[in-house]
Amino acid sequence: MTATRDRTGGSRWWLAAAFALLLVAIALGVLIGPAGRISAANWDIVRTLRLPRVVLAGLVGAMLSLAGASYQGVFRNPLVDPYLLGVAAGAGLGATVVFAWGRATSSGWIIDPLPVVAFTGAVVAVAITYAVGRSFSSGRDNITLVLAGLAVTALASAIQAYILQRHNDVIRVVYSWILGRLTTASWADVRLVTPYIALSCIVLLLHRRHLDVLRVGDDEATSLGTDVGRVRVTVVVAATLGTAAAVSVSGLIGFVGIVVPHLVRLLAGSSYRRLLPLSMVVGAAFLIIADLIGRTLDSPAEVPIGVITAFVGAPFFILVLRTRRAVA
Repeated sequence: MTATRDRTGGSRWWLAAAFALLLVAIALGVLIGPAGRISAANWDIVRTLRLPRVVLAGLVGAMLSLAGASYQGVFRNPLVDPYLLGVAAGAGLGATVVFAWGRATSSGWIIDPLPVVAFTGAVVAVAITYAVGRSFSSGRDNITLVLAGLAVTALASAIQAYILQRHNDVIRVVYSWILGRLTTASWADVRLVTPYIALSCIVLLLHRRHLDVLRVGDDEATSLGTDVGRVRVTVVVAATLGTAAAVSVSGLIGFVGIVVPHLVRLLAGSSYRRLLPLSMVVGAAFLIIADLIGRTLDSPAEVPIGVITAFVGAPFFILVLRTRRAVA
């Protein structure tokens, strides 16, 4: 009973610290920017430009981190990320299609076609991956599913390259989107993705105990009463839905789904009951801070947020690989 109480108390302290970090990140994101300090004169600028950008960065960071931790639990591999099954490639292909053919006529659309088509491309890519992977494997063979994701990613990337070759005038804007961007963030984007991200986060958090059970293996989890197939499909679908919504408005921001869950795991332990909520909160703070660095580092120009996360994530990922090899 004492050990349980200690674990619960520790979780509360870690969660409180994570929320404190998030509040600091939000305050810095709102207070610092090209509009200067908040005053009556520039409050409209802050409210319409800076606040939605901070909120969207928090939503995207929370979703990518939570999805990354959930994927790691489903595939029992701490080195996978939310883009494993083709979300990034599908979203990138959808965005490329819009930039190549849809932007010229987008003024007649009720809503911006870019996030809609990018979201659709991401979901379709993962659906194809899952269908192909499951048609050539048993229900518990994750390796085939991962290989199917690699194949779908390669196919989507090839189609994207072909489109860019035929429409080289949009290469720069597509490349900018691929590097991740929040420069055009608006309250409309926040309203568009919030229902999907909220639903995905709720489903994933409700399954955090099941992910703990999956750590012992499929057979043992089944013997403990867990429907392994249902849990895996539910988590993959929820993580995919949320990730697709996030990247549809932010572009392809890499390494968040790997760096944040690993950092939380190193500090607070590997239990998914603690890992998932902490990853969500820390991920939101991480991306808000990364975006703040990106828009102030080379002011008045901006460094793409994907470049900032890569500068942090790539060395961290190499360090993790080296540590795992040393342990092995």
